[in-house]
Amino acid sequence: MPVTVVVGGQFGSEGKGKVAHFMAQQMGATVAVRVGGSNSGHTVVDTSGAPIILRQLPTAAILSETICILPAGSYIDPDILLDEVGRTGLAADRLLIDPNAMLITAQEHLREQTGSLRSTIGSTLSGTGAAVCRRIDRDLSVQLAKHDHRLSKYIKPAVPFMRTRLTAGERIIIEGTQGFGLSLLHSTDYPFVTSRDTTAAAFVSEAGLSPLDIDDIILVLRTFPIRVAGNSGSLPREVDWKTVSTYAESAFPIIERTSVTHFERRVARFHPYIVQQAIAANMPTQIVLNHLDYIDNSCQSLGGLTQKAYSFVERVEKLIGAPINYLGFSPSSLICNQQIKNEVSSL
Repeated sequence: MPVTVVVGGQFGSEGKGKVAHFMAQQMGATVAVRVGGSNSGHTVVDTSGAPIILRQLPTAAILSETICILPAGSYIDPDILLDEVGRTGLAADRLLIDPNAMLITAQEHLREQTGSLRSTIGSTLSGTGAAVCRRIDRDLSVQLAKHDHRLSKYIKPAVPFMRTRLTAGERIIIEGTQGFGLSLLHSTDYPFVTSRDTTAAAFVSEAGLSPLDIDDIILVLRTFPIRVAGNSGSLPREVDWKTVSTYAESAFPIIERTSVTHFERRVARFHPYIVQQAIAANMPTQIVLNHLDYIDNSCQSLGGLTQKAYSFVERVEKLIGAPINYLGFSPSSLICNQQIKNEVSSL
């Protein structure tokens, strides 16, 4: 049962892509699965230090050996996917697309762009939600991955392939999208949610695996949670990016924009309420806390924690009632929290 699932514990953009890439390397994962649609971008930093944003492929695509899978529960925009295949240099034998994955076509884009989703709930208008609706409606004109000749060389049933790898004892990592606070089923902010459930159980189902396959669930958090721009739902303790920059004592303004729409994100101080719900629903075996450089910007240049940042981590652990296992303080860094604690205790 060597399957790891990476889950967001807030409202998305917690750094799941970085974590999935890091853990794939650390655990020697031979297979990486990306679920969901093109409505969220995951950023990974390559060996040259350049950031790469991927909306369809798992971030392990930039590794040299890992096989990437888009399972039956995926929603694929072929133009975006093929562009990412080109940008990452992903060989055909390292990408497998389940024939039952659904395509996002011009019809789905048009349906969202002519509707009111952007103004009412802050949708990214990627067409993913419309594709989900058409799939549920059993629309006879729905197009699946097996219907697009451009994808034919990648098409292969995903479940038998993954089952063979699991039987051989190989590690599979499932890269979940968005965050628990956006779950269609479990968020308290409905209708300000996404079009799918965003729990570990849902990601495993979309991948086509069994709950009995899972031995590791990684919940990813960030120090200052965000939501997309506009009327996107509640965000307790909301502030602005100037406040974040000042608190971090950053020499340069800190500001984030969404990787899909490029709008300025909303941001807030850490609040435990959604994280506690995410822990209860996912029962993580590990927790990662990213963006410690937003607590103290000098963490990034130091490559570690200052006392200010260390105190923040301790406070978060008390607030959520669970230990933090890994800490992130730059776009590419992750360090074991126990290592930090051992260094502090030895001082």
